[in-house]
Amino acid sequence: MKVYLDDERTTPDGWTRTYWPEDTIALLKTGEVTHLSLDHDLGNDEHGTGYDVVLWIEEAVMTTGFIPPQEMRVHSANSSARQKMEAGIQSILRHLQKT
Repeated sequence: MKVYLDDERTTPDGWTRTYWPEDTIALLKTGEVTHLSLDHDLGNDEHGTGYDVVLWIEEAVMTTGFIPPQEMRVHSANSSARQKMEAGIQSILRHLQKT
């Protein structure tokens, strides 16, 4: 399953759309997500951002052995948030290479 977290953009063909971090995390917990594309700003930062998903994956990988999607990317236009999210993804990948 390919999951696309975004509040405004058009969902690419073949992708499952989510609007909030908890919806994305629920799908990740199924173990069926192969590709993940994340936006940061989802219209209500108090409800969460795409970075919350990265943090959840990072913690799950390091504490429970969670296997993340084979492809994770960020499509946010927020450049500073994009860098932070991409750094989190790189941290996840470095941890996986060590194990």
